[in-house]
Amino acid sequence: MSYSFDIVGISPVIQFFNQQQRQETSSQRSTAYVSSYVCTLDSFIEATESLPQGPDWDWNQVVDAMVAFWLNQEHSVRRWKSELESLEGENLIVGRVANFESMRGELESLFEQ
Repeated sequence: MSYSFDIVGISPVIQFFNQQQRQETSSQRSTAYVSSYVCTLDSFIEATESLPQGPDWDWNQVVDAMVAFWLNQEHSVRRWKSELESLEGENLIVGRVANFESMRGELESLFEQ
């Protein structure tokens, strides 16, 4: 399987929690969102362990995708970290993990109808 990771934004805690409740209902979904109070690789890896209903994925490969992002997107990581630190209030940095095989299946099913 092939996975990708990207930082997608910053969200107030309550909004992210509500989104998780709507999004995280299927273990067969193609994406999962993880969040942290700090913008570090370790915090995102830890966040994968606390997904309410984690997809049935190879989580070692997910971690590999996160590490690759951190190594190859240093400028983006620094920008998001700086933006998070500049905000006041209870905010989270949000990352998205995508499973390309599941995503392909979802898209193909749209065209079969």
